[in-house]
Amino acid sequence: MQVEFRRTGERRYAIAIHRDALPTLTMNPAPGFDALMPHDLLHFIVEKELGLRKGIFGQLAAGGTAGTFHIAQSAASNNRVHARKRRSTKERGKKLMDEGQDDCAQSERGTYICMYEWLLHSSDPQLRARAAEMKHTADSILNVMPAAERRALNDKFQARMHIELETLSREWSSLEIGQSMTLKWSPRK
Repeated sequence: MQVEFRRTGERRYAIAIHRDALPTLTMNPAPGFDALMPHDLLHFIVEKELGLRKGIFGQLAAGGTAGTFHIAQSAASNNRVHARKRRSTKERGKKLMDEGQDDCAQSERGTYICMYEWLLHSSDPQLRARAAEMKHTADSILNVMPAAERRALNDKFQARMHIELETLSREWSSLEIGQSMTLKWSPRK
């Protein structure tokens, strides 16, 4: 599966999901724009690095919609065929969402903690100040997080995440309106 993150406006972005033998999905606009790292790009990285197969992007790869994506309708598509695909995709998506609740919750917690840790260890004082504003929530999340999940977010994992986040943030931040970056979905084992 290929995931395209497109900058669509000054503070807007969209996502297109390109899957073999399955309809292309879109979310436009996508929530959580951030000039450094849009929320869903962060989810993509966290889920991939943690190997979450039933999180948002795992559900999309398995043929679902994660509750927020829609089949992209082209001008050449037949309305009846499109409606049938939309119904079957929605049904599959509902089943996958039910199965993926735990992975999605872990993804949300991990996304917040990884963003916090990344900003906290930045060389930029403004980004460290942004992390300071997140500290109370990060501590709250860590306090309720299962022990195994906390262990997975260890120093080695965070070091790997910092490199990945820095690299993709530079790529994202350099995009002009109308430009995109495409990443391959392949969760760690």
